[in-house]
Amino acid sequence: MSSRPVGRRRADRRGTRRRTLDTPAGHGHGHGHGGDHVVDTSVVDNDAIVARRVRIVVAAVLAPLITAAVIAMIVMWPGGGVQVATYQTNTARGEVTKLAPCPDKRDQCDLASVKLSTGPDKGQIVPVQVPQAGKVPISIEVGQSIMLGVQTDAKDIADRYQYVDHDRSKPLLILAAVFALAVVALSRWRGFAALIALAMTAVMLTQFILPAILKGSNPLLVAVVGGTVIMAVALFLTHGINAQSSIALSGTIAALGMTVVLGWFFTKFCQLTGLASDGASAAKQFFPSLSLTGLLVAGMVIGALGVLDDVTVTQAAAVWELSAANPSASRAELIGAGLRIGRTHVASVVNTLVLAYAGAAMPVLITFAIQGLPGQYVISTEMVAMEIVRGLVGSLGIIAAVPLTTTLAALAVADRSRDLITHSDHIDTN
Repeated sequence: MSSRPVGRRRADRRGTRRRTLDTPAGHGHGHGHGGDHVVDTSVVDNDAIVARRVRIVVAAVLAPLITAAVIAMIVMWPGGGVQVATYQTNTARGEVTKLAPCPDKRDQCDLASVKLSTGPDKGQIVPVQVPQAGKVPISIEVGQSIMLGVQTDAKDIADRYQYVDHDRSKPLLILAAVFALAVVALSRWRGFAALIALAMTAVMLTQFILPAILKGSNPLLVAVVGGTVIMAVALFLTHGINAQSSIALSGTIAALGMTVVLGWFFTKFCQLTGLASDGASAAKQFFPSLSLTGLLVAGMVIGALGVLDDVTVTQAAAVWELSAANPSASRAELIGAGLRIGRTHVASVVNTLVLAYAGAAMPVLITFAIQGLPGQYVISTEMVAMEIVRGLVGSLGIIAAVPLTTTLAALAVADRSRDLITHSDHIDTN
């Protein structure tokens, strides 16, 4: 029985259709032998034709964009603190050593003896009124660590400390340590680099993006500048400074720009004010010049960044793999194969993003369900409409990232066969 390549029957019957991408079973740029052929994608970065094309992209597009983002970040960098003096709260933490009912039964509380681990009276045992079991979802027990608010102007130490919440710093640190170990165990040095990139992202958010917005800079511009710098650091640090990561970053920035445009347009088109966001009223009260609509779009941009990173890196890597497997593949073949991979990826990633935003709005949806309101009424309220716009705009940015990155990658690595032949001939003559 004669063998026939699987998946080629339709192409054989219709000769006029575009040729599909074939993976040769022979050599791949000098690597592998026969059936044990092994594809090494690092050879794609080293090929002269790829390096030349990517250098053009980097010199003409990527380098100017990154330079402009860094300059804008320096110009907008917030000088000094942005805290509001009247809104400050002094805090302390301590361990509960003893619990007894409050002297006045009408208070319906327990009087806890708390040994302070932080604060101005560190080391002392102070009395703190805490809710009784049944008054809070998780009751207070001896040995637990709790967070306290401090009234510095209170003369009596019994009135100085108030219960705020459970202290969850220790279990959160344990979870973070487990996460870090898992990342490093699986990805090793690349995982370690990813953790450093994660730390850099946290620094950018807390030291630049949030303070710059509060200082009066345009929230949308801050999000774009901060997002560009975050992605440049994260991609180059995690995946190295090479042709593949440069193409992935170019696709990310292009999709980011499209997300900004779509987010701004649909925020205006849907007449969203941003007031339904948590903390928006308080922020507007202390910073009257703050643009809540700009802040809303900035949140969409930052929220989509992580998924954009995932999609663009995956698409660039897929095209690199295809080119390494078949150096003679044309641009159309690489784009077609890359898009087939991207469709599957986007189908799952988009659903993930929309469900993430729906999960954030779950308490609101539960409230509406209890009220028995019509669906059209529910989705028109700003609380729900805001989450819908966030999810769909972010998803549109992800969808755009697939063809953008795939096309850029295909343009960089398409049809390297003649360059490889020239390179091989040069080695043979030497």
